[in-house]
Amino acid sequence: MISYEILEKTLKYRGIGKTELSTQLGLSSRTIAKIGKGEKLSNRTLQRIADYLGMDPKHLMKEVSENKILQVLREEKEMKLPGGLYHELQVRMTYNSNHIEGSKLSEDQTRMIFETNTLDVGDGIPVDDVLETVHHFRAIDYVIDIAEDELTEDIIKQLHFIIKHDTKDSTFGWFAVGDYKKRANVVGGRETSKPSDVHKHMMDLLNEYNTKENVTLEDIIALHAEFEYIHPFQDGNGRVGRLVALKECLRHGVIPFIIEDANKNYYYRGLSEWRNEKGWLTDTCLDGQDTFKRLMDMLEIQY
Repeated sequence: MISYEILEKTLKYRGIGKTELSTQLGLSSRTIAKIGKGEKLSNRTLQRIADYLGMDPKHLMKEVSENKILQVLREEKEMKLPGGLYHELQVRMTYNSNHIEGSKLSEDQTRMIFETNTLDVGDGIPVDDVLETVHHFRAIDYVIDIAEDELTEDIIKQLHFIIKHDTKDSTFGWFAVGDYKKRANVVGGRETSKPSDVHKHMMDLLNEYNTKENVTLEDIIALHAEFEYIHPFQDGNGRVGRLVALKECLRHGVIPFIIEDANKNYYYRGLSEWRNEKGWLTDTCLDGQDTFKRLMDMLEIQY
């Protein structure tokens, strides 16, 4: 059905009143009332409204999710609404997730790329930092689109492909973009899953996780930690792992968490000590959830 909320936000953003819409298109008061009630419109009327607003008709149709946060993200994504939850999630999560992994781009530079598709790079910014920033924006879009699907290896591999394709790493024959690692790797002095074991370990993790009922934040944190212990890809595991956690929060109606670069050391300590002490990582993720809650409060979005 057509979404009055989507239409109202679009009209407000473009400075068009409902009276103007009705006058310009010759819509009757009955049609406007039907829109307000979310009742079905004729394809012709829907197309006329969409054409007037320069939108695809499907973007005025409400794809209802029980998850309020996911619904807001999807609507704002389709509207390309500036300054909303979708906009700020893109900038803040992309900046922090990339900076944790060593990106030299500042939050202001990240914001500039998202908002204007341009960048005043200054000196010493690696090309891959810019590419992976743009790729991370697309990866968040992908997460929002498929949020309610069951988590699979294919989804996880696709996230890795989105992040790492066209980067310098993708030119190396031994670097498997969008596929599991071919060479063993060590993280913080800790051995990770051997390449020959990755598929089995990932399937075991996903099978155990996907059979859970009433998934909680703690379940998602555990999934994230065990994913990082497996470390299935040659590089990009942290970013993919945090995107997976975002997806699963949206899938299960859990308020997402954004790990801020300022908490990087606590985050790394929490991952390192996860199997001995779960509290450190849990507390860091709860702090990241508070960050997301403050963002929602600022935008007056209920949760």
